[in-house]
Amino acid sequence: MKHKRFFVAAVSSTIVLWSLASAAKTVVEMKDAQGKSVGTVTIAESGTGEKGAGVGLDLNLHDLPPGTHGIHFHQNAKCDGPDFKSAGPHFNPDGKKHGLQNPDGHHAGDMMNFSVNEQGAAKLKLTDNDVLLGDGTNSHSLFSNGGTALVIHAKEDDMKTDPSGNSGDRIACGVVTK
Repeated sequence: MKHKRFFVAAVSSTIVLWSLASAAKTVVEMKDAQGKSVGTVTIAESGTGEKGAGVGLDLNLHDLPPGTHGIHFHQNAKCDGPDFKSAGPHFNPDGKKHGLQNPDGHHAGDMMNFSVNEQGAAKLKLTDNDVLLGDGTNSHSLFSNGGTALVIHAKEDDMKTDPSGNSGDRIACGVVTK
């Protein structure tokens, strides 16, 4: 009987560890307007949002201007410098208004602001419960339509002004693809 319990526990542990190791994730290299790397963002499925949506972002950034910055997922998997306008508008499969505080709802690509320290670095975690990685067939998948872009803005997002929260120029960008 002891061996049977041990075997069941061992199999269960192996399944859990295998599931964690195989959880969907992607690493995005972020570049500034000159094409220089300013770090990475690891995006992993979290399932914390509605209907299993939700991703966690692990930011490991450097050489950015100190202060508070807006960060958003954008529609196109393009990051042509120096202005990154090729990334298009915010990722918005539901056609909503901008801003997490907007009473009419918000873009799926809207997220909380983050801070960069005086040394130009930011190491933190963020979440977006309105998107997922998936296989690209769901309209909320960051891989739909060939992928998306992750964009860091010069200023903080005011969380309500359409279309981009008065968050200023796009200062760093990374392509999100499988």
